[in-house]
Amino acid sequence: MSEVFSINPELKSYDVVGIQKLLPHRYPFLMLDKVVNLVEETGSAVGIKNVTINEPFFPGHFPSHPVMPGVLIVEAMAQTAAVIVMHTLGATAYGKVVYFMSVETCKFRKPVVPGDVLELHCEAQKSRGNVWRFSGVAKVGGVKVAEAVYTAMIVDEKAE
Repeated sequence: MSEVFSINPELKSYDVVGIQKLLPHRYPFLMLDKVVNLVEETGSAVGIKNVTINEPFFPGHFPSHPVMPGVLIVEAMAQTAAVIVMHTLGATAYGKVVYFMSVETCKFRKPVVPGDVLELHCEAQKSRGNVWRFSGVAKVGGVKVAEAVYTAMIVDEKAE
């Protein structure tokens, strides 16, 4: 795990291997394929999720009309935010995890289906102590499909 915190602060993107060094999420719950356009000064980045028919939720949501569950779109936003937090904190993030705290507002505008490339535009609105607030906009082909404002808390990995 120490490899995570030798991150180059100039890094502006992470592939899935880099994301897994920052986040504890793994298949089938890792909702990101990469994170690009990371701007530490503004606390912003774009998460990318390539949505395929092989996703484990599609057989049940819905068999005749596969639609990505909205809660998983919001989870993908939260994972993008967690990458921003972990990257920003750098070495001080060692032994920490980012937990979802709340979703203040959330709107779904269009369904996300297999074959879509989901872009998760996330930006920190503020941070205070170990609590961060983010806004996120999910887009497919430049069209807004969802948006949310949510908070996360950074805690020790072994904290209860």
